[in-house]
Amino acid sequence: MKTISVIIPTYSYGRFLRDAIDSVLAQTVAPLEIIVVDDGSTDDTPEIVASYGDRIRYIRQQNAGVGAARNSGIAAARGEYLAFLDSDDIWLPEKLARELACLEADPGLGLVHCGVEMFDASGTVRISMTGREGWIAHELLGLDREVIASVGSCPLVPKRVVDEVGGFDESLPPSEDWDFVYRVALRYRVGFVPMVLVRYRLHSAGIHLNVAKMEKGMMAALGKAFASPDPAVQSLRRSTYGRMHRILAGCYFQKREPRLFLRHMLESFRYDPRNVGYFAAYPLRVVLRALGR
Repeated sequence: MKTISVIIPTYSYGRFLRDAIDSVLAQTVAPLEIIVVDDGSTDDTPEIVASYGDRIRYIRQQNAGVGAARNSGIAAARGEYLAFLDSDDIWLPEKLARELACLEADPGLGLVHCGVEMFDASGTVRISMTGREGWIAHELLGLDREVIASVGSCPLVPKRVVDEVGGFDESLPPSEDWDFVYRVALRYRVGFVPMVLVRYRLHSAGIHLNVAKMEKGMMAALGKAFASPDPAVQSLRRSTYGRMHRILAGCYFQKREPRLFLRHMLESFRYDPRNVGYFAAYPLRVVLRALGR
């Protein structure tokens, strides 16, 4: 059986870290090693990691972002496969076993992912997502939300593939995950285990709530992707940017920032006039919000 290195990047998430580590220790297939990369935490993270003794390899570095933390873990990893787990998420016990079986059955795959459920502070499941497999690069570039649910805590990847694509682009936070998976998917087929094996934690400090940072990172990642002269890539430019602006408009609507909502709505029309139909439902959403529904 191939060996697995688990890489957990963390930054001042001591309140969640123990749950993440315990979920790895509970796997039905034990990894070769668990590497916690502390990206300059200022809380009790070092003490939490120390409580596990030699079951954890601990790397501490100055704060440089999650991409840099993952790359530090990649450089230190000794396993033939790499699995990434954000320190505020949780794996279900068969996560590694199921994904490893998928990769072992088809060595031509460049990455395997799985289903995800999102839960809030009360433990209530909000969303359960599925995913896709095969040659999915163009679906990713089209920003199809159902392609890969959570690229931070789902993938199991052969280390040779990670080395080939060059790890995570540290200049793209918080979109280095999407960029990494896209670069793998350009070169390899992707596998999918149709089971929820990852629990994604929704909380007030989640990076997904920083819309301005997400906007900056995704626009940079898309600019990088569309630098390709491939006609198949270029054919998606207008629809992809139209959808990106549509997503951003929705995010700013939720944050009650009407000026930014309007700006991105108009940009989405400019790139893809078909989005007019999508925004036609927004007056109803405003009414329902006012009614508290």
